Amino acid sequence: MQFLLAFVVVVPLIGAVAALLPAPPGLKGRSPDQAVLRHGVTVTGVILLATLVLAAGFDHDHPSKMQASTDISWIPALDVRIHLGIDGISLPLLVLTALLTFLCALHSYFKLPDGPSPKAFVALVLVLESGTLATFAVLDLILFFLAFEMVLIPMYFLIARWGGAGRQAAAWKFILYTLLGSVVMLLGLLLIGLKSGTFDMVALATDNGRGLTSSVQVTAVLAIGIGLAVKTPMWPLHSWLPDAHTAAPTVGSVLLAGVLLKMGTYGFVRILLPVAPDGMHTFAPYLAAFAAAGIVYGSLACLALARPGAKGDLKRLIAYSSVGHMGFVLLGIASMTPTGVNGALFANIAHGLITGLLFFLVGAVKDRYGTADLDTLAGATGAALYGRAPRLGGLLAFAAVASLGLPGLAGFWGEMLALFGAFDPAAGLSRPAFLTFMSVAAFGTLLTAAYLLIVVRRVCMGAPPGEPRPIADVQSYEFAAWTPLAALTVLAGLWPAVLLGLTDPAVQKLLAGGKS
Repeated sequence: MQFLLAFVVVVPLIGAVAALLPAPPGLKGRSPDQAVLRHGVTVTGVILLATLVLAAGFDHDHPSKMQASTDISWIPALDVRIHLGIDGISLPLLVLTALLTFLCALHSYFKLPDGPSPKAFVALVLVLESGTLATFAVLDLILFFLAFEMVLIPMYFLIARWGGAGRQAAAWKFILYTLLGSVVMLLGLLLIGLKSGTFDMVALATDNGRGLTSSVQVTAVLAIGIGLAVKTPMWPLHSWLPDAHTAAPTVGSVLLAGVLLKMGTYGFVRILLPVAPDGMHTFAPYLAAFAAAGIVYGSLACLALARPGAKGDLKRLIAYSSVGHMGFVLLGIASMTPTGVNGALFANIAHGLITGLLFFLVGAVKDRYGTADLDTLAGATGAALYGRAPRLGGLLAFAAVASLGLPGLAGFWGEMLALFGAFDPAAGLSRPAFLTFMSVAAFGTLLTAAYLLIVVRRVCMGAPPGEPRPIADVQSYEFAAWTPLAALTVLAGLWPAVLLGLTDPAVQKLLAGGKS
């Protein structure tokens, strides 16, 4: 298990280097481009298989215990260690990352986005995967920061070189926002490490802030929280996200929404809640207020984009919906209760599955129609996907109702548990304030249903024109890439205990200061 976790983190980096080398004789296929794309599918497939083996070998009777641990001294002078390990909180995120990256590699093998060398594209995707997996696996604050930053450069180039209109400006906005947030976050991480005498996240969580004064905790939470909030993204630090999603290629949007946003919320749960509980207690009402505002703001922005005549971009609309959905995650974390934090972690996974599927589907619609502009797609009678491409239309409607939180699908449980957490927050937090935030968030669910149903009506319904231009329905490679996400959305909705059984013991231990 130790070897397997290290293998999962390191092999994508080795695969990225290998992607830039000439293909060995006999493995070139029809062309070098095909060979390197096949290489990407193979490496990401091996990593997915390794994470599934890791999940199968995980001790499900003790999900709160750090497993598959590696702990090696790296920089003795600063007590920085190569410390890896997984528990019930990080394991689902590890599997989600490996799954989405494999599906993106599979999709790119058949539908590579327009841009320069496929070698560079595959190498960047693999570096991105390695950085994301490392973020969820490392247990040292300095290593966490390095892994957190490692994903920025590959995502920047994926947007800037393989994106659509406005890609340069969107890529610069993405890198500047996240880098500025990371600088502040680094100062907070260093403050915790130097004041406590260790950067080890397990030791810090067990200490539960007892070695840090309240003022140090408040300062650290403010600094680290800003960096994590930018990546999440939390309103009003979200403005880089819609531009990045609109310009990014399909697989870039899938990875950005499905994986990268989770790094921010994971940092709140893994670092701030257990390491600086007093500081989190101070800022929890403000975090909840920003979360509730983000839920309503994201929904109103989507409604504005969805109305006829607004020339709203469908990818941009899904990006704004992410601001609202991640608001529920932050609301659950801000409650500082096991119910709320479990809801946040569940909503994290559900958002990765559902929004990943939505971006795949919107990318397919854009490929077929040449645009993601809602007014152009809807036209006089609607794009009429139900009549012209029924499988594509049905999948789009399925993803939309999953995103709005229909009971029985994955999107429902995380939002409901986050609302329950806000209904009865941790001791010492103002219950009237959190009841207000819960009411605002609940109103946001109605707005979410409104804009998603408007999108389905405008894009899927309507009578096809007299002689409609034929469009392809779901292709076999699209079916292969999308089916796992749809199936897992149903499975998580009908059987939430699979995920909650992993996260709950780990969350209970985390909030209890390292005691099971």
